[in-house]
Amino acid sequence: MAELNRKRSTKPKRADRDSVAAIPASSRLPILPLENIVIYPFMVAPLQVTGEESMQLIDDVIQGDKLLGLVAQRSPAGNEFDYNNLYKVGTAATLLKMAKVPDGSAMVLVQGVYRVRLNRCLQTRPYILAEAERLEPQVKTSRHVQALMSNLAVQFENLVSQVPHLPDELRIAVSNSDDPGRVADLVASNIRLSVEERQNLLETLDVEERMEKVTQMLSKELDLLQLGTKIQSKVQSQMSKTQREYYLREQMKAIRQELGEEDEVAREVRMLQKKIDALELPKAARNATQRELDRLAKMPAGAAEYTVSRTYLDWMICLPWATHTKDNLDIKKARRVLDSDHYDLEKVKDRILEYLAVRRLKKDMKGPILCFVGPPGVGKTSLGKSIARALGRKFVRLSLGGVRDEAEIRGHRRTYVGALPGRIIQSLRTTGSNNPVFMLDEVDKLGADFRGDPSSALLEVLDPEQNFSFSDHYLDVPFDLSQVMFIATANLLDPIPPALKDRMEVLELPGYTLDEKVKIAQKYIVSKQLKAHGISRKQLGFDKLALVAIIDGYTREAGLRNLEREVATVCRKVARRVAEGKRRAVKLTARNVAKFLGPESFYSEVAERTSVPGVVTGLAWTSVGGEILFIEATKMPGAKGFSVTGQVGSVMQESAQASLSWVRAKAAELKIDAKEFEEQDLHVHIPAGAIPKDGPSAGITIATSLVSLLTDRTIRSDVAMTGEITLRGKVLPVGGIKEKLLGAHRAQIKTVILPAHNKKDTLELPEKVRKDLDLVYVDNMDDVLKVVFRNGRPARKTAKRTSRKKGARKKAASA
Repeated sequence: MAELNRKRSTKPKRADRDSVAAIPASSRLPILPLENIVIYPFMVAPLQVTGEESMQLIDDVIQGDKLLGLVAQRSPAGNEFDYNNLYKVGTAATLLKMAKVPDGSAMVLVQGVYRVRLNRCLQTRPYILAEAERLEPQVKTSRHVQALMSNLAVQFENLVSQVPHLPDELRIAVSNSDDPGRVADLVASNIRLSVEERQNLLETLDVEERMEKVTQMLSKELDLLQLGTKIQSKVQSQMSKTQREYYLREQMKAIRQELGEEDEVAREVRMLQKKIDALELPKAARNATQRELDRLAKMPAGAAEYTVSRTYLDWMICLPWATHTKDNLDIKKARRVLDSDHYDLEKVKDRILEYLAVRRLKKDMKGPILCFVGPPGVGKTSLGKSIARALGRKFVRLSLGGVRDEAEIRGHRRTYVGALPGRIIQSLRTTGSNNPVFMLDEVDKLGADFRGDPSSALLEVLDPEQNFSFSDHYLDVPFDLSQVMFIATANLLDPIPPALKDRMEVLELPGYTLDEKVKIAQKYIVSKQLKAHGISRKQLGFDKLALVAIIDGYTREAGLRNLEREVATVCRKVARRVAEGKRRAVKLTARNVAKFLGPESFYSEVAERTSVPGVVTGLAWTSVGGEILFIEATKMPGAKGFSVTGQVGSVMQESAQASLSWVRAKAAELKIDAKEFEEQDLHVHIPAGAIPKDGPSAGITIATSLVSLLTDRTIRSDVAMTGEITLRGKVLPVGGIKEKLLGAHRAQIKTVILPAHNKKDTLELPEKVRKDLDLVYVDNMDDVLKVVFRNGRPARKTAKRTSRKKGARKKAASA
C-alpha cells in the first residue's frame, strides 16, 4: 500500500512532460492501491510504500517498463488486495525514483501519465494485476473554455497569494499552461478536497465540465479562506486588546503597590467582607453572599459583570435578615391608640388586641394574614397605619391595583438586564425591619396577562406555612416573611381567587350610619381639616345639625371621603375670608350650609317614585356599599311581550322571568284579569341604565312591581325589599344584607323586607340602625304583599288625595 509523503510535490520540466506523454499505453498494469490520495496525470508525488506485496510490485516495475497503475481505495481501512474496494478509474504513472529505508519500506517518486479505467482483474496475489484501458480527455476549443482557463488562473493566483505553503511557481505554471485539462488537474491537486471530490474530477473526461467543477470548488475554498482570515483578524484584535488591558492593569497594580495604595477592587471586597461578617445571615444566604463576593474579587473593575455582582451584594447586605422592632405588648395602651385614631370598628380592634395577647404569651407566634373588605372611604388603609402604631411596628404599603406582572411580586432573575427584587423585598429593605405591618392595598384589583399571574405569586407570600422560606427570583435564597403582619384590603371579595381568599382571615368593614358619621366628623374630620387649612375653632365652628345637613344633602356614600371634601370646601371659603381681613367668626349651621356649599346635591325621592303603581324600592349591594334601587313596571297594548331593560345580566333576566311566571300562576288569587297577559306587553326597567346590574336578589322586588302594576295599587313609600324568588313564590336568602340595610338607613327607609334565612346577618348591625329600621322577615311572596299593600290604595284615590293636598297648600300659601 502507498501513502502520500508529506514533503512538497515537485513539478517536472516541460521536456519531461512531453516525454512522459509519449509513453505507450499498456493493457496490463500492476495496481498499487492508494490510501486517502488521488494522483492526477502529470502530477509528481512522493509515496511511501510498505508491505511485502507492495515492495515486490515496486521491484517488478523497476525491472520492467516502470509503468504502474495508481488507484484510490473506496474504504481506506479495507483489504488493500481487494479489487472490489478500488475505484475503477485511476492514473497510469511512471516510477521515477526509488529509495529503500532501513525499516523495510521504500520511498518512491511517481509521475502521473494518463487516466485509465480498470476493465478486468487478472490476479490479486502477490499484487493486483488488471487489464486497463487508456482514457483520452474530451477537449473542445472554444471561447468559453478560454474564459474558464483565464478565470481559473486569476482565482488560483489569488489563492496562492493568501496561502503561504503554496509556492509561487504553481501560479506561474498555471498562467503559462495552454492545456485546459492540465490546468484543471494542477489546480485540483493543490486545493483542499475530499477523496470523493478528487475522484469525481479524475473520472470527469469532459475538460470543460471538469474546469467548471474545479472553478466552483476553488471559489468555495477562497470564500472559506477569506472568512477564516476575517475571524482570525477579529480574534487577534480582541486578544491584543485584552492583553493590552491586562498589562496596563498589572502595571497599575504594581504602581499602587509601590506607592502604598490599595487596589480599588481589593478595597471594595475588604469593605464588603467586613459588612458580611457583621451580619446575622441564615446559612443559605451567607453561602450565596460569600460565593458572590469571591467572584467579585476575581473580576476587574471594568468588567460588565462587576456592577451586576456588586448590586446583588448590596441587596443581600442591606436586607433586614435579623433586624426587627420590638412589639408593644401593652394591651391597654394599644387600645387607647386604636380608639384615638378610629371610631367604632370594634370587631377589627378586638382582633388586633387578641393577637397582642397571644403574642405576649407565645413569643414565636407567626404574623396573621388579615383582609379588610369594605366600600371605599371606610378607613381600611388608615386602620393599617393605626395598627402599626399600636403595635410599635413600622408600616409599609404596597398598592396592587392594576399590577399584572408576576415579577412585581417575585422579582426578576439576574440574567435580565436591569433585574431587581420584587416589591415585597424592596419594601422590606426600605423599612429596615423584618416584622413590619405590611399592607397589600386593593388586592381585588390584581390582573393577569402573558407576564404571569401576580395573585398566584401571592399564594406563597400569604401562607404562614410557606412564607418562612419565601424565594425571590433575584435573591435566589429563602427569606423569612413569617414575622410580617400582612393586611390586605379589598372592596369586593368576589374578584379575589378562591385559593388566595382561603389564606386570609376576612374582616368586613361596612359603611357608617348617619350618627356614626356625625361623631367621626366631630372627633376627627373637622379637627384635621381645620389644622390642614390653618384655621382655629374660634374662627370656624361646626354645628351638629350642620354636619347632619352636609351628610344628608351633599354626600351619599358608605365611607367618609366626600364628607371630608365638603368640610374642606367650607374650610377653604372661611380661610379666604380670613386672608381678606374679615375677622368675624363663622358658625356653620343647617341654615347657612347652602351659602358655602350651594344647593343640595341629593334629596329623598322614595315617596315621589313610589306614588304610582308599578314602582317598588329594592336594595342593591355595590362596591361602594349598599344602595336603594327603584324597579319600574309598565304595560301597553300588545301580544304577550315581556322585556327587561337597564343593562341587566343574565341572572337578573332569569329572575324577572321567574317573577312573571309566579304572577301569572297566581293571577286568580291576586284578582288580576287574565286578559292583561294576553292583550298587553309588559316592560320592567331598572333605572341608572348605564350601570351594569345582575344577581337574583331583585326577584321579590320585580314580582311586587308587576303585582302593583296589574292590580293598579301603589305600595308604601317607606318600604324596601330584597330576596330571591322561586316559581312557587318562596323567598330565598341573598348576600350583602348588612351593607344593604345601611344603604336603606341612609335613604331614610323605615321598613325593610328580608328573607327569613337572612335574620342571622342582621346581628352585627349598629344599635341605631336596628332601632330605626323595622325589619320584616318573610318566607313567601304572600307575606311580602301583605306588608307592602298594608296601607296601599288604588292609584285614582291616591291621585285625588294628592290633588287635595296641593289645593290645601295653595290656600295656606295665599293666606
